[in-house]
Amino acid sequence: MSELHDECGVFGIFKNNDELDIVEETYLALYALQHRGQIGAGIAVNDNGHMKYYKDFGMIPEALPEAELARLGNGKIALGHVKYSSGETVDRANLAPLVMRYIKGQLALCMNGALTNYPELHDELKHGAAIFQSNGDTEIIAYLIARARIDHPSIEDAVCTAVKKLKGAYAAVLMSPSKLIGVRDPMGIRPLCYGKIGDNYVIASESCVFDSLGGEFIRDIKPGEVLVIDDEGVHSYLYQQSDKTALCMFEYVYFSRPDSIVDGVSVIKARQRAGRILAQLHPIEADIVCGVPDCGIESAIGYSMESGIRYATGLIKNKYIGRAFNNRKKNEEYLMRIKLNALKYNVEGKKVIVIDDSILKGKTSKHIVELLRQAGAKEVHMLIASPPFKNSCYLASDTTPQENLIASNHTEEQICQYIKADSLGFLTVESMREIAKECNIDMCDACFTGHYPLDVSDTSREDKYSQKIKD
Repeated sequence: MSELHDECGVFGIFKNNDELDIVEETYLALYALQHRGQIGAGIAVNDNGHMKYYKDFGMIPEALPEAELARLGNGKIALGHVKYSSGETVDRANLAPLVMRYIKGQLALCMNGALTNYPELHDELKHGAAIFQSNGDTEIIAYLIARARIDHPSIEDAVCTAVKKLKGAYAAVLMSPSKLIGVRDPMGIRPLCYGKIGDNYVIASESCVFDSLGGEFIRDIKPGEVLVIDDEGVHSYLYQQSDKTALCMFEYVYFSRPDSIVDGVSVIKARQRAGRILAQLHPIEADIVCGVPDCGIESAIGYSMESGIRYATGLIKNKYIGRAFNNRKKNEEYLMRIKLNALKYNVEGKKVIVIDDSILKGKTSKHIVELLRQAGAKEVHMLIASPPFKNSCYLASDTTPQENLIASNHTEEQICQYIKADSLGFLTVESMREIAKECNIDMCDACFTGHYPLDVSDTSREDKYSQKIKD
C-alpha cells in the first residue's frame, strides 16, 4: 500500500455511431481509471462546437451525480478526467477538464503530468497579459495552444507548435469544435494509448478502459506523437523526437491497473515477474506469503509460484473509504488502522512473508509489520517489489520531499530495524528493469538511482507550487 500517488487519468472519445451515449461511456471509462485519481473528476461534452462540462470533488459517484450528467446532453466528442491530490492548491479551478473560449471558439483540455518549466512559461504568459484562473499546468498548455492557433491554419499545427515549448512529463487529451487530440511527451514518461469501441475512437491513460467498455486496444501513442481524430479518421504527427525515452517504472509497480498493457508489457505479468525475482534474490523459509492490497498481491502470487510457499490473504483493505473520510483531521496511524486489518485466521502462528510495492517514509511498512505480529504471526519478513526509493519525483508523481524518504538516509538494515521486521529485501535496479524487459521504450529509474531523464536542477515541487500560489 504505497504512499506514492499518481496525479490523474485522462480519457477522450470521438463518436461515429449516433446510438452511442457519449456521456455514459465517458462516465464508465472514468470508473476504470478511478485508481489514478480520487480527489475529483469531470466530464466535458462537445455538441457541434458548443461545450458543456461538469466537475467536482470526490470519487466518481460523488463528483458526477446523475442529475448533473443529464444536463450535459449528448454530443460528438467528450473528455473525462480523474485527479489525485498533488502539490497544486486543490480547489475547483484546478479540476479538469479545463474548458476555455478563444479566437477559434472553444477548447477543452485535460492532462496527466507535471511541467518542469512551469515558472518560466507562467512568467512569459503573465507578461503577455494572460489572466490565470488556476495554478495548474493544464491552463499553461491551453494558453500556449490558443496563442499558437492565431498563426496556424489548423488546431493540430497549433498543438504541435505549442507543446514544443513544454518540458516535463505529460499525457494530454483535448478537443476542439471538430477534433479529438491526444499528445504524449517526447520521452513517453506518462502513458497514453488509443483504441475503438465499435466505430468510435477512444484515447485513454490505460488500455484497461477499452476492455471495460467492450472495445479494443489499438496501440500506445508514441513518445512525441500528436494523434488527431476527426470525421476523416486518425492522423498521426511526430512533433518532436527525443534521443532517449523514459517511461515511469512505477506504471508497472503501482500506478497502472493489473489488467492494463503499457508500452507492450502486461502489468500483471510484470508484477508477478517481480515476485518471482524476489524469490530468487531473497529465499526465505516461511509458511505463507501474502501481499499488501492492492499492488503487492500479484508480486506475492509470483513469489509463491517461484518458491512453492503457499499464497494466502494476510491483510484486508477497506475499499469503502472515500475522500470525505480521508480529509478528516486524524493522525496517520488512525487512518492506517481503518484502511488495513490483518487476517488472524491465516497468519496466527505462521512465519509470514509480506510483499509490498514500495517503501517511502516507512510508517506504513512499520504499521503492517505491527498488524501481522498483533494477529499472531510468528515471524514477519517484508519484501519490496521495487528497489529502495531514494529520490523525489519531479515528473508527475506526488512524493514526499527527499529528506523524508527513509531509503535516502538509512541503510536497508536500519530500515529493517525501524519497521521491526525479521528481514527486509528489495529488488535491485537491474532486476527492476527485468520485470518489464519487453517494454517498447526505455524507462525512468530516477526515484531509485537519481539519474533523471531531463534537467530538474532548478525544480522542486515545493518551490514550484509556492511560486504558483504567490502569483
